[in-house]
Formats: sequence, C-alpha cells, structure tokens
Amino acid sequence: MKPNYIPTLVHCLILLCVGSISLYADDIDYHAVPPTDDVRPFVVAAKDEPQLSPEQLSKLLQSHVKYVFVLYQENRSFDSYFGTFPGADGLFSQPSELTPGFAQELINTDGTIGAIRPFRIGPDEFAADTDDIDHSHPLIVAKMDVQDGQPRMDRFALTEEKKYSPTGHPSLQAKQFGELAMAYEDGDTVPLLWRYANRFVLFDHVFQLMTGPSTPGNLSIIGAQSGVTQWLLHPDEAYAGDGSKGKGLPMLNDTEPFWGSSLDHSASKMPFNPRDLKKDVQDNLTFATIPLTLRGGTIAETTKADTDPDDDLADVKDDINEIATEAKRQIGFGWYQEGYDREHPEGEDKESTDLGPLDAEGRHASYVTHHNGPQYFGYVSNNPKMRADLHGLTDFFEAVDHHTLPESGGVFFVKGGYQNTLGLKPADPDGAVQKNFKGDDDHPAYSDAQISEALVAESVNKIAASSYWANCAIIITWDDSEGLYDHVPPPIHAMGPDGSIISDGPRVPLLLISPYARVHIVCHDDGDHASVVKFVDRLFGLTPLAELPDELRARKIGASRYGTENLGPADALTPDITDLVGAFDPARLNGTAAPLPPSYVMIPENLVKVLPPTSGYGCRELGIVPVDRVLGIENKIPADFNPRPKTNPTTDLSGAK
Repeated sequence: MKPNYIPTLVHCLILLCVGSISLYADDIDYHAVPPTDDVRPFVVAAKDEPQLSPEQLSKLLQSHVKYVFVLYQENRSFDSYFGTFPGADGLFSQPSELTPGFAQELINTDGTIGAIRPFRIGPDEFAADTDDIDHSHPLIVAKMDVQDGQPRMDRFALTEEKKYSPTGHPSLQAKQFGELAMAYEDGDTVPLLWRYANRFVLFDHVFQLMTGPSTPGNLSIIGAQSGVTQWLLHPDEAYAGDGSKGKGLPMLNDTEPFWGSSLDHSASKMPFNPRDLKKDVQDNLTFATIPLTLRGGTIAETTKADTDPDDDLADVKDDINEIATEAKRQIGFGWYQEGYDREHPEGEDKESTDLGPLDAEGRHASYVTHHNGPQYFGYVSNNPKMRADLHGLTDFFEAVDHHTLPESGGVFFVKGGYQNTLGLKPADPDGAVQKNFKGDDDHPAYSDAQISEALVAESVNKIAASSYWANCAIIITWDDSEGLYDHVPPPIHAMGPDGSIISDGPRVPLLLISPYARVHIVCHDDGDHASVVKFVDRLFGLTPLAELPDELRARKIGASRYGTENLGPADALTPDITDLVGAFDPARLNGTAAPLPPSYVMIPENLVKVLPPTSGYGCRELGIVPVDRVLGIENKIPADFNPRPKTNPTTDLSGAK
C-alpha cells in the first residue's frame, strides 16, 4: 500500500487547522474505537501494526468477511465530490501550475477566449441537482486530451462547450455546460458521504476502467472488462466508428441489452423500461464474469438450465470446465436494482405514478435498463437459476431485515433508479427540479445527490443493524466519472478497435467500510473498477477472470495482433490494480484490536431522511475543514453559471431566468 501520509505544506496547514492529529504515530491509538466526533482525515500507519504476509492476510480476511455489499452509484468524478477532502490527492494538493488541467480554456459568448478554473458549488446553488454533461467514449477521451501518450486532463470545459456550439460564438447554454464540467461539491452538499470518508477508508486513485458511460462501468464491476475478450475472439463483433453508438465490442456506450428488448422473443422476458424499448440493442454478451466464477463446483449443473447454451456458453466452455474442476463451494451473488420488479416510492399510489404502473407485470417505470450489467448476458437472462439472482431494490432491504441472504456469504450489488423508495423530494422548490430529480442512483439530470446518498446511508444502516455487519465489507463506488473534471491522469492500459484509448478513464471515488477497516485513512493505491472484482477473487479464493482459459486465449490473441498484454479482464495480469486489501486493519483482523461496532457507522435516521438543506448538516457539523477553505482559496463561481442549463435554461449573461 502506498503511504497514507504525504507531508506537504498543504497537509501541514490542515493539521494545524484541524488540531486533532499529531505528526507522530506514538500519540495516536489507531486501533481503539474512535469517538463519534473524532476527526482525523488522514493518518500514518501505527508503528506497532502487526506485519502479516499476503497469505496470512487472505486467511484472516476469509475467516472474518463473508458478505461483500457494493453500493453502486452513478457518474461522479473523484474531484467533483472529494477534490477538497483533507489528505486526498485533490484539487489543491499542489500548486495550481503543477495541477494538470487546473486552468482550462473556455470561449466566451462574444467569441473571446477566456479561462476557467475549478469552483465550488453548494447549498446556495442547489448543487444536489445538476444537469448531465457528456460522458460518451469519444468525449471522455477528448476531455483527457492525450498528447504523446500522456493525458493532459485539460479539455473538459472546452470539449463540453463545443458539443453544443461546435463553431462560431458559443451559446450561453453551451458556455454554461462547459462551466458545469469544472464545478465541484464538498461535505456541505454530500455530508453523509464525507462522514463515511472521514471515518473509514477513501481511495483516491481508483479510475473508471473503460472510457465510456454507465453501461461499460456496470459491466466492468462484474467482469473487469466490457467485452474486450469477446471482440478479440470475434473480430466481426468489433464496434463501428468511434464506439459511441450502436452495438459492438468492447462495449463503450449505453446501447440497451438484447434480453427483454423488442427483439427478444423469449418466452419469459427480462424487465425493460418502456422508454427504452425503441433504442438500439447490444448483441448477446458471452465473456466470463463473477456470476459464473462464484458458482464454484455447481457451475456445470447450473449451466445445464440455459435455454440456449450453444450461443450463450460458446465463449466460456473451457472457463466452465476450469471452474467446475476446482470444485469450490458456491458463493452467493445478487444484483438488486430499483424498478426491476415491484418497487414504488413511499407515499405514492402503489399501482401507478406519472411514469406508469410499477408492478412486476407492468412498465418498470423507475428501472434504468442499461444499468443492469448481468442482464446483458444470455447465460444469465436465459437461465432461470442464474436469473433468480436478480432482484428489485426493496428485495435487498427485505433480505437483510429477514436474514435470508445465503449462509455461504456472497457478493451483493445495490442500485437505485429514476425514482426513490424513501419517498424523498429535492430541497430545491423549483417545479422542474421537483418533477425531474426524484432519482436515487446519483446520476445527474434525474437523480438528486442528497436523495442518492440517503439511499446509501439507508443501505449501510440496514446492514449495520443486522447480523451481517460482523462479517461484511461495504464498498461504495461510482460507475463512471460523468465527464466532470478530474486532474489525475489515468494510466493507459489498452486501445480499442479504432485505436482510441479504452482503458483507463478519469478517477471515481471509492469508499470501503467494514468492522475490520482502518479508520481515518486516505489510501493512494492505484486501481480501477477491476479492483472490486480482484477483491472478490482474493476474498473467496476464486480463479481471476483474467486467468481463466478462454480469457487467456483471447489475451494471447490481443498480444499477438495488437502488441499489448492488457487486452482482457484487469483483475489479474494487468499491472497496478489494487485489490483493496490495504483498507483493512491487520490488528482488527488478528484480534489484537476490537472490530468497529455498528454504532460507529450508523447515521441517525433524522440525518438520512431529512436532507442537508433542512437538517443543516454539513462540513461544520462534521468537524471537517475542506482544503480550499483551509488555504483561503477564493471561490470564483462564474457570473453566468447555471447548474441546470437544460432543465432551467437562462436567457441572459447574468444567469437570470
């Protein structure tokens, strides 16, 4: 694990301001249960920390952690949420002239060339509700601005602006979209997330694996890729053009799954939001994922239930034989997503809303179809045994409440959707916001950031109040960076069929919570979405996807044809991908320190179900001073800034409606 403490001038100033941390480990008991009002945003490792070999650490993890919960949110870059979190590699961790992309070009509406720098938005700007900016594959790559193989991270604003006004003087709306790419929030907007970051482990060098929007992220979190090996095995399935539209592999866009679409004539179809039925659909995905490897010794019997094995299993036959030969026990898997079945928001009619009926036989109005990664795979959608692992969001809460998750443990993904089951409404009274921002998966344009963190907190509270807390690890992360500015250049691991960069993209936040976690840690280990898969591999002793025979065969083709070793799943063989194990405290694992109790993680319900603008909960109440405020950075919000250029368009340069 990389050092958690970097003694720069910025960090020393933070120490003086916070006043609760010594520079020396001798003065801190890192393994005691911290008091609930303790603030230690970053620490060094205790000098008396037990030294464990990788084998010892794995055994201890396996003896203590049985349940992995991945609370999988949407579309935020690291800098947009945690760029001023103390101790993180953030926007102000070094002088601005040494920070890639800190000052970016933006064209004014009169055609003159201006510049824009990162600026903070918060409650006064109703920062919880922002419009969606472009995060397609070609524009993500353009925003990274790769020169001589090195991302310069300096075209976020201009690329976004030119999408709306490609030539001539930009419109006001185009300029506002460019400005939005440079806005960031802090603990005044998402205090519950900052609370978790302060008390547990925040990873600040985790990148989005694929340079694209949501669907590639939702595939990568279970497959450590989005179809690279399938493309290599079937070159005729390569994406066309720049990969931004239509079917093709590796998948770099939000084309809907084939299964459940209007082209799918299966007798028992998968759920589908009606608004998605006329969109382009992807072909069957057939590469290996953890829903297969977690089946262990039961995989051969399970795959016999597939209704179309010739198509669904052609690319994983040797993988299945390998997994079956290992004869390991089956580990549970679950994907819980809002709208998949019967959810309805609290306080609304159970039969319908303004979006249509919500029952399991109806229209799945809150369901974001292209966010359900497993649905893209025929070996899941065409197999009743595999398909039984997919559920609605409220099924997750019921399973935790009634203790019905598999006794063997497992990996369980939790996702929100277009509405929210808590019945919350945005704090902004604007009519368009009240109508359009009811979602809870954190995706700009339809989700409210504070409602979304409430879903995360409700999920964490449920787990903490259950018997699962004693044996769990909770991962909170995001599927892509939304096209928002992030200053850290990602590593370049792989190129796609058109020669463009497909891996990695900008950073996303990742938090790890567990009774065995370190506390008050910012971990600088490099990783990406494959890190979640790699952690699952290590925890349950699975053969990494990258080392399964069919994937190895594809990787060899990639190395031979394209001269790169990293075309394939990134949960092994690809360098510099953390397995997240650095987040765990060896002393808590070996019993020389007590596990963290549920009370340490739980957030009072009045802070979960009452949004920050009403509760007043923010940085001050957390006791955390963001770095920009410690340094006295002047916050220059552009005079014509609008957080919602599309939802609430403005008509003049002052930003007045």
